[in-house]
Amino acid sequence: MVTVDSKGRIVLPQKVRERLGLTPGTEVDIREEGDKAIVEPEDDPERIIERMEQLVEDTPSERGKTTPLDDGADPIAQKHRTAVRRGAEKNSDE
Repeated sequence: MVTVDSKGRIVLPQKVRERLGLTPGTEVDIREEGDKAIVEPEDDPERIIERMEQLVEDTPSERGKTTPLDDGADPIAQKHRTAVRRGAEKNSDE
């Protein structure tokens, strides 16, 4: 049984994440169907990467400009992009 924390977060069990191919950084869609919450991974990794890169470009930094992901971007953004690409590669191999 999974518990919702005070911020509304849940942790999906590892076996569920593995079966669904959910890796760190995977974007998911959450919707209601009747009285249930449905969690589905985003199925277009390239769209996720494009969206993430656009968000990075649109986000103002303290320096007043953004850094392209391939040119020394924030380590967290790099980690997220790597995880998304790893998930995309895993899904394309199946």
